[in-house]
Amino acid sequence: MTIQQVKQRFGIIGNDPALNRAIDIAMQVAPTDLTVLVTGESGTGKEMFPQIIHQLSARKHNRYIAVNCGAIPEGTIDSELFGHEKGSFTGAVKSRKGYFEEADGGTIFLDEVGELPLSTQVRLLRVLETGEYIKVGSSQVLKTDVRVIVATNVNLPKAVQEGKFREDLYYRLNTVPIIVPPLRERKEDIHLLFRKFAQDFSEKYRMPVIRLDDKAKLLLENYSWKGNVRQLKNIAEQISIIEEDRLITYDVLKKYLPEDYQKLPMVYGGTVNKEDFANEREILYKILFDMRNEINELKSIVKSIAKGDKEPINISDNFFTEDKTITKIQGEIFDVNDDFSKPKFENPKFNKRDAYIEDTEEIVEESLSLKDKEIELIKKSLEKHKGKRKYAAQELGISERTLYRKLKEYNINTF
Repeated sequence: MTIQQVKQRFGIIGNDPALNRAIDIAMQVAPTDLTVLVTGESGTGKEMFPQIIHQLSARKHNRYIAVNCGAIPEGTIDSELFGHEKGSFTGAVKSRKGYFEEADGGTIFLDEVGELPLSTQVRLLRVLETGEYIKVGSSQVLKTDVRVIVATNVNLPKAVQEGKFREDLYYRLNTVPIIVPPLRERKEDIHLLFRKFAQDFSEKYRMPVIRLDDKAKLLLENYSWKGNVRQLKNIAEQISIIEEDRLITYDVLKKYLPEDYQKLPMVYGGTVNKEDFANEREILYKILFDMRNEINELKSIVKSIAKGDKEPINISDNFFTEDKTITKIQGEIFDVNDDFSKPKFENPKFNKRDAYIEDTEEIVEESLSLKDKEIELIKKSLEKHKGKRKYAAQELGISERTLYRKLKEYNINTF
């Protein structure tokens, strides 16, 4: 059976290479009894892959049971999976078979396996390694021959680090990984899926098929689709029912799409992230250190001018020419070889060429406001990286979300 035949059989729409790769792995692993871990965001269609594996395996004539682990209360999950004996807990008026006993010889699909409590994870690990389990309230060891396929949208390696998921169980489940790509990474498939859903709802509700104009197609393909295929299907159904005009324009489609916060570095009105405080503290430290260095440099310049020192001042703001050194202070230009008691002002704003320095403190005056320095650093970083916020944020040592908030707060225009 080819990948295209599998798509037709199970109603899978799309030609994305990552999607084809996931289907190919499912086809190859189906004849074996290896445990499969299907990962992907919510709404990507992970539940299709256990069905493909089961139907292409030698177990296809036996039972296939799908269990949503996240929908079962923690207090009853062991009973649901492994069964219980009469009187083992309040409400256990009779013995009950669990899903592992019911699916003996077939396939069991554990969806949202990352939601399993730690005590149940121990029981599941034993089933995977030995095929043995014990009912709740019983001491008798039972055997089962079940093919286990699991799926989750949880980052299991991170859950392992946080102590929420057993490391040994993770490696036992991850024998063969299948990664289902999110819809936003399948741009060429988005319109195909929309057309399929529109056709289905047209037949279901007995009305003309909706179509998208070019701008609407572009909007559809560039939207983030946090709910993935499930969200796309819901949008197609809403438009099919509500809109009288069957040609959907950009403006009409935009009304049905929630604001695309995913493309922004941060969301206003949300909870405060502790990481933001750390990033802001880092940039304030950076500003303070830069201010201290600049003040020290300016002090050195002023002292040299006051003493009439003719040696070159070795700081970053000096400009060296072939035969002399010129020092720049607050827009005024001084030749260090000249008499510093009468500095030359080459700024065109001044009519007088010569003027005495009456108060050097006024010359080096600058704003010591943290806000001003922060704005200055942000502008310099954006200018250096030609308006690219990602690289500017890295240069400043802050997150892109924090930088975006600063741009809004200080009304800084990017370019």
